[in-house]
Amino acid sequence: LPDPMPHSALTVNENPIIIHVAEKLNEYNNSSSSCNECENNSTSYPTVTIGNQIWMQKNLNVCTYRNGDEIPQVQDPNQWTNLTTGAWCYYQNDTANGIVYGKLYNWYAVNDPRGLAPAGYHVPSDGEWTSLINFLGGESVAAGKMRATSLWNSPNAGATNSSGFTGLPGGFRPGAGPFDMIGSIAFWWSSSQSFDNFSWYYYLENDYGDASRSYLNKSCGFSVRCIKD
Repeated sequence: LPDPMPHSALTVNENPIIIHVAEKLNEYNNSSSSCNECENNSTSYPTVTIGNQIWMQKNLNVCTYRNGDEIPQVQDPNQWTNLTTGAWCYYQNDTANGIVYGKLYNWYAVNDPRGLAPAGYHVPSDGEWTSLINFLGGESVAAGKMRATSLWNSPNAGATNSSGFTGLPGGFRPGAGPFDMIGSIAFWWSSSQSFDNFSWYYYLENDYGDASRSYLNKSCGFSVRCIKD
């Protein structure tokens, strides 16, 4: 697993997620295929009910759209920066990161009409993210309830994962530039465009208590967390 890996007690809600990660690592270590670590669109994801929403408890890790069409894996930074169509990558192009944190997708994959999310789910809109955070008490307190108590860099301030959301710090890929922030920040796309070439996303930080919202270029690579239709 990527460094640094702080050790801390797991909550009850996190146990199934960690077990799933261990199973995936075993599959990867015993396989010669480069894509056996991918989920497929019929994979059964663990879920948690938060308010009137049902969320996946882990980040998306598919390499095909819902109709079966392949989503290209793009490693080259120049090619990634210039894309206007959907693509995915692993953090640092390292498969081991994908097994733990899921894939990073650009927003073009999120918005593709073939459907990035498995059947019965969708990528949450800006409003659905806002509803989640409001249900958990608002921006100033929601982050601690959403962050997993393990895999985050210190201090992981106030993390309890009491919501069961199990947010993991998968880092991101800028539209141009090196990968960054694994272990320190979790970034998730919304399905909502903000303006021009930008779209809304949500993020949690290891040393900051707020669940925050901002927008960035659609070429950025962020994690995706799905919500049930």
